[in-house]
Amino acid sequence: MIVFITIPWFAPAYKAGGPIQSITNLVSSYTNDITYKIFCSNKDLDGTVLDNIEKNTWNNYNSNTQVFYASNFSKKILYAEIEKIKPDVLFIIGIFSWQYNILPMLMPFKNKKILSVRGMLHPGALSQKSVKKTIFINALKVLQITKKLSFHATDKEEERHIKNVFGSNANIYIASNFGKIINRTIAIVKEAGSLKLITVAIISPMKNYLLVLQALKKCTSNIEYTICGSVKDEAYWQICLSEINTMPSNIVVNYVGELLPTAIETELQKNHVFIMPSKSENFGHAIFEALSAKLPVITSKFTPWNNLQENLAGVNVNTDVDDIKIALNFFATMNNEMYHNYAKHAYHYFLAKNDTEIKLQAYSKLFSL
Repeated sequence: MIVFITIPWFAPAYKAGGPIQSITNLVSSYTNDITYKIFCSNKDLDGTVLDNIEKNTWNNYNSNTQVFYASNFSKKILYAEIEKIKPDVLFIIGIFSWQYNILPMLMPFKNKKILSVRGMLHPGALSQKSVKKTIFINALKVLQITKKLSFHATDKEEERHIKNVFGSNANIYIASNFGKIINRTIAIVKEAGSLKLITVAIISPMKNYLLVLQALKKCTSNIEYTICGSVKDEAYWQICLSEINTMPSNIVVNYVGELLPTAIETELQKNHVFIMPSKSENFGHAIFEALSAKLPVITSKFTPWNNLQENLAGVNVNTDVDDIKIALNFFATMNNEMYHNYAKHAYHYFLAKNDTEIKLQAYSKLFSL
């Protein structure tokens, strides 16, 4: 079976975050008699031209995957490659890219066409640039484009978001993402009254960095906070910098910029707790990786990673300053024994949520003809 994937960015691009990681993990994890053909840009999110790839031709990525890095997008080339390859499945990653989402949706295609919404229909995501997105979604409905394809959701909650937008008759398959596992043998030592905190995520309002910074200013423990991620929203980041520049002496904030995926593991292992109280996450690869590395997590109630308190794996917070402050103080005051108990349970929680066999069966169903 041949699965043709259209996505704006793919590895070695990494600055667009989750969707890249999702497809990178998919083509490495689900390999059951499948050949993947990935059509994407030869640039990263910020326009940086990718190194060590050949543009406008098929590059070998792994034993079952080839990637076409287009230097100047051409509908003619995209359609010609699809016609030439004659894939069994056209898998469209994302909704709002004209080149890599809309045009593939519009293309006449006799086999299975699947739209993977990647969290873009969550109310929190739709609230960003809402007018433009509403107009676009209404156009899809009027043209009845989405009636000619199936949808991919990563969980029941995303299935509900799809039905809320495109109707209860939408044909939806649920298949959770594969994640990258970071193995850490033991968590670092934790002293009561101090905390090492980390976020790995694109810098935008969706990730609620500002709320974390405002909560930190209310904490009395010694906290070191490391921020890793590319700046997607410069105006928002300037507001965050204003908060960082007025932190009390007990709070240290380090911005290390965007990290290569291979460097994220090293940064995670230097810290006690991962924090990302997002407005929405359809999966949250960074949360997955943190839990696999035995880091308890502070996140919102708008991700698949819920019931953290009950499992001693972290805290699900309301997206407000005071609730985040309470969670920060909770971990900051922990002694080493209590913290290591949470680190152990974070890993157990991760194992319980990461059922690979169920995921493999779900993708078999998703791609079945």
